[in-house]
Amino acid sequence: MPDVPPLHLSAIDSHAHVFCRGLELASERRYAPDYDAPLGDYLGQLLAHGFSHGVLVQPSFLGTDNRYLLSALQAMPQQLRGVVMVAPDVEPQTLADMARSGVRGVRLNLMGQALPDLASGRWRPLLERIGEQGWHLELHRQVADIPALVRALQPYGLNIVIDHFGRPDARRGLGQPGFAELLTLGGQGKVWVKVSGIYRLAGAPDENLAFARSALCALEAHYGAERLMWGSDWPHTQHESAISFATAVQQFDALGCSARLRQALLVDTARALFGFE
Repeated sequence: MPDVPPLHLSAIDSHAHVFCRGLELASERRYAPDYDAPLGDYLGQLLAHGFSHGVLVQPSFLGTDNRYLLSALQAMPQQLRGVVMVAPDVEPQTLADMARSGVRGVRLNLMGQALPDLASGRWRPLLERIGEQGWHLELHRQVADIPALVRALQPYGLNIVIDHFGRPDARRGLGQPGFAELLTLGGQGKVWVKVSGIYRLAGAPDENLAFARSALCALEAHYGAERLMWGSDWPHTQHESAISFATAVQQFDALGCSARLRQALLVDTARALFGFE
């Protein structure tokens, strides 16, 4: 087989989902889509908007059945990386196989769930194995609970990625519980934040955008541009009727980032964290 030339890296979308109807759904779920979001459609969105690479994140409604995501990674190994959801008792060999497919992290989606005791013996083997793989743990939870979760994870020495600005409520401003402490986590050097899902910030569109601008400024000051990355959150589950990839790009452009910050958000941070060449 001839060598495949490397794909020129123009921009990285650090957060998207692929799925189709007919896949087995998690028994406990908050939502189930009534449409398909296949890999071909996602690659078309990347191409149409000037992105060369993407990161696929396991959607919560598929639970720990990552087969569809893994097949997408295997189809486009240069172009894609993945973040999976796994059970605490997952076998080390399973993680090693996933790593060879391009997986670089595990998502802990705690929206609508009781907070786990991450210091317990039930979670310790998985968290240690994530570290052994050199992966990160991705947290999805409202911002008020993020600092306590990060503190619980610190003994494991893991890299931690926080989804969607930490899921604050734009209506409550930067002073809301948890957000100020989220900012202080930036000085610890093991935490990254995804600047994504502006439309998930609970306020009206203008209110969400104004909050996102202020939050991004504060995050850059505390984390540095090198700990922040942008994601489209395609196909914008539960917001499909109002948001598109183009809308998400427009919202990002409206943040008014400097050239340096834009380069970090769209290229440098994700390239280093996910191991894109």
